Amino acid sequence: MSQTPWWRGAVIYQIYPRSMMDSNGDGIGDLPGIIQKLDYIASLGVDAIWISPFFKSPMKDFGYDISDYRSIDPIFGSLDDFDRLIKRAHSLGIKVIIDQVLSHTSDQHAWFQESRTSKDNPKADWYVWADPREDGTPPNNWLSIFGGCAWEWEPRRGQYYLHNFLKSQPDLNFHCAEVRKEILDEVEFWLKRGVDGLRLDAINFCFHDQQLRNNPHKPVHERKGRGFKEDNPYAFQYHIYDNTRPENIAFLQSLRGLMDRYPGSVTLGEISAEDSLKTMAEYTTGQSRLHMAYSFELLVDKMSASYIRQTVETLEAGLKEGWPCWSIGNHDVVRVMSRWGGKKPDDKLARMLNAMLLSLRGSVCSYQGEELGLTEADIQQDQLQDPYGIAFWPMFKGRDGCRTPMPWEADSAHCGFSTAATWLPIPDDHRERAIELQEKAPDSVLNHYRQFMQWRKQQPTLRLGSIHFIDAPDDVLMFVREYEGERMLAVFNLSSASRTVALANINIKSLLDGHGFDTTAMEEESLIVEGFGVFFASVNMSVEDASVENVLLAQSP
Repeated sequence: MSQTPWWRGAVIYQIYPRSMMDSNGDGIGDLPGIIQKLDYIASLGVDAIWISPFFKSPMKDFGYDISDYRSIDPIFGSLDDFDRLIKRAHSLGIKVIIDQVLSHTSDQHAWFQESRTSKDNPKADWYVWADPREDGTPPNNWLSIFGGCAWEWEPRRGQYYLHNFLKSQPDLNFHCAEVRKEILDEVEFWLKRGVDGLRLDAINFCFHDQQLRNNPHKPVHERKGRGFKEDNPYAFQYHIYDNTRPENIAFLQSLRGLMDRYPGSVTLGEISAEDSLKTMAEYTTGQSRLHMAYSFELLVDKMSASYIRQTVETLEAGLKEGWPCWSIGNHDVVRVMSRWGGKKPDDKLARMLNAMLLSLRGSVCSYQGEELGLTEADIQQDQLQDPYGIAFWPMFKGRDGCRTPMPWEADSAHCGFSTAATWLPIPDDHRERAIELQEKAPDSVLNHYRQFMQWRKQQPTLRLGSIHFIDAPDDVLMFVREYEGERMLAVFNLSSASRTVALANINIKSLLDGHGFDTTAMEEESLIVEGFGVFFASVNMSVEDASVENVLLAQSP
């Protein structure tokens, strides 16, 4: 039997480098700061870290606007620091995944600086350029995610260039063979330095429609999808022609060919498409595309058992041999404790949500601070850093609230993160969840996270098994995981009130312990799950429940 790849069922801890740890007293986190905290990260029991961009950048979008793919921005350190980080992480058994922003660069990148000068320079075709219409307006109706037109006029060329994000983030032209080759060379630079994987930002945005056809308009009742609120005109269109183009598949295959030359390396694609679950399945099918992908489906404001079930089941139905990766929080969305927990989220909710995420089929991205139960910070308008929030305030306050520095100490001036004023303020209520305090409290969210992670490592059924959902009362998520003949029942109460769950067709072999949750009260054919409670048991499915049995067998890997 072939060995299971390390990334299947792995837990990947996302680090936002500006906010992990500041080593030099400038108020901004850096690579040496991450190195200082690798022992802490290892104590969580995670398999890998994903580090958001640390490359040279004017920081208009905080690193997602790269001006040199092969250089470290001085605020984060140096290549020597990165090499030390790789070495230390590997010595602790932690894999290192780095962000790669391939669809666009900064307008300060040397490629764009040359491309914009004329229509006949060596890099003239490296970005997406288009002539104006006869009346001087942009070539079509495409819009930027950050608001307004996706085209910016360049007087040197007398043309518009495309930017799906900020106007300072021009889109590369992946229809140009030279661009595709150069991008693969940029990726290989980091593979040669020993990285174990790539998180691919906006990977479905690489190609555009060469005919520059207009996107069709979207009816009002459909404008709340994909995480874009109705005050953002981006939600007014079906984005058919400006991203997720069929040509992207061939590029993904080229990228996979490169990765396969570095055994054990992995790709994790970020997908935001009109049908992200369908695109995830398409991009991960077979052995020649992405290893795994994630989307924004569980990063939305909704939380209901039926929504989570529908999302996972929809992906499972289309995924075939592909592998999913799930997350409920990252650097782009309101922290999950505030999104799903209301005004006064508590520790029981944090423990339940972490366990629920870590029990889904697939790999997991866990965002820094989720192990502490951090809530969204309330950032005032004059404190905003995020250009997205500055543009849409107050309807949308941006992404700064989930990016505040980690609270290491409760009583230090800057929570032990820095000796200087921090780039974003640390809210007072984060002090109450400081790591030093939670370390000392056996029942803290942090220590429970560690306990559950250690228990999960001993459960191949959770890490590698198939999944089948079972009907349950409202607010209860209930499924069976199965692997090599072992079946585990998992029950999660997503409400603060207790719920009674029928077990008429489920034969429980034994209750499972060691995961850190209190045993749920059981009656003859039901169990009572307390508010935000969790229940695990080893089960035999009863003969009467043939449909469950058949689905389990059909989905076994």
